[in-house]
Amino acid sequence: MKKSKIRELEEIAKNIRREILEQVYRAGSGHPGGSLSIADILTVLYFYELNIEEKNPTWEDRDRFILSKGHCAPALYASLANRGFFDLEELKEFRNINGKLQGHPDMKKIPGVDMTTGSLGQGLSTANGMAIAGKLDKKDYRVYCLLGDGEIEEGQVWEAAMAASQYKLDNLCVIVDNNNLQIDGTIEEVMSSKPIDEKFRSFGFQIIKIDGNDIDEIIKAFDVARNVKGKPTCIVAKTVKGKGVSFMENQVKWHGKAPNDEEFKQAIEELSAK
Repeated sequence: MKKSKIRELEEIAKNIRREILEQVYRAGSGHPGGSLSIADILTVLYFYELNIEEKNPTWEDRDRFILSKGHCAPALYASLANRGFFDLEELKEFRNINGKLQGHPDMKKIPGVDMTTGSLGQGLSTANGMAIAGKLDKKDYRVYCLLGDGEIEEGQVWEAAMAASQYKLDNLCVIVDNNNLQIDGTIEEVMSSKPIDEKFRSFGFQIIKIDGNDIDEIIKAFDVARNVKGKPTCIVAKTVKGKGVSFMENQVKWHGKAPNDEEFKQAIEELSAK
């Protein structure tokens, strides 16, 4: 990957982070911490990896993406808008009672959203269904599902993991946002899912471990995953919750809290200076 392309993607990720904060600040509510931690992953997905057409969001042969941790919708909305699925101005509707950009993604209202999410633990089951359908229909599309490391405390995730392995879904790529924080504290304090890599490996997945805030590493991981045969892939992406904003990084209180005027100003200044 050329350095110029990586720099281009880093700039897009920076814009997405700013737009995440603008959405949450404007609405006075939302989930900035986990949205900021996945900004780099979504940037690579939407501007490098996914085979999609923004002018034809229901294209039958498109790759599918499911944001299972649906509360991090601000990151998804900013990515979709920057890719051209809808106008950037519509980001101002986030959590507006009269707008379509709800606190969790709605596939019936938002172009480019492949699955309505919000109830944690269900995304991988849906991704399995899409991947199985692709196999049955002899389609070449791939399915990507992003899970939170707190979310994988849900038992349904592991039932879905067993199914993905059983049906040899090598067209499925799971990404775990391993930022180590959930609403009530660290994942160790709440319900440890560690070692995440070994758990998914024991369920029959190919494992790739990366720095999930490093564009180059994310690209290389997807390149490897695309060539895995006979089994699903899980990318365990070590990230920083609140990435890019000094006072939000690794702070659990920013899981679901909007910045005030002063905090918003500082956050935007920091992101603009990077």
